[in-house]
Amino acid sequence: MIEIQNTFRLLGDSSRAISNLRFFKTGEGEYGYGDRFLGIRMPVLRQVAKDNIGLSIAHTKILIKSKYHEERMLGLIILVNKYAKCASHEEKDRLYQVYISHFKYINNWDLVDVTCPHIVGKHLIDGDRSVLYQWALSDDLWTKRIAMITNWWFVRKGDLQDVFNIAEVLINDEHDLIHKAVGWMLREAGKKDMKKTEDFMAQYYRTMPRVMLRYAIEQYPEIKRQKYLKGKI
Repeated sequence: MIEIQNTFRLLGDSSRAISNLRFFKTGEGEYGYGDRFLGIRMPVLRQVAKDNIGLSIAHTKILIKSKYHEERMLGLIILVNKYAKCASHEEKDRLYQVYISHFKYINNWDLVDVTCPHIVGKHLIDGDRSVLYQWALSDDLWTKRIAMITNWWFVRKGDLQDVFNIAEVLINDEHDLIHKAVGWMLREAGKKDMKKTEDFMAQYYRTMPRVMLRYAIEQYPEIKRQKYLKGKI
């Protein structure tokens, strides 16, 4: 384990690490406050995760709890890769439980977005999704974002009801990262079923946060997009 971490950390770039401090809003009072970076690019990180899919769960948990952002991402992607490869429901449930018990460390938007659909979404596609509604009511920013972004897996399969329901729960949230998440999922839902999505939009577009609206209608034809922005739909 120590060897993996030492080798991984040598892949970092100090200038990229400094840039990431600004990009991921790590200043005092910002959402990523206190996070630390190694400056490792995602393609490199994904290759390291692929090469270490056999890492034990115990050691994967150590990575997920790391003080370094990229090591947390590495551990989470290893978990995603393990989930994709395992065949038994029991093992998948074990990996799912590891994931949801480590929400404390899934604490920035990229960690959420890259991983939660591929474990939580996959696991709940044919299961009880009531936990998503509990998470959507959380006081924690990242838990709420997981509740929303998990829907990306359902939307891919044409299963849209929960995306609308959870969007409704989060429609008045105060944080722009939730506005963006909801808008993004509504945009993806529109690619699958525009009528259902526009039925939802007709009810909420005048009162939803502007960022959420802009994300949701990003790929609409320009004339229709302008009508939404001007409240004339």
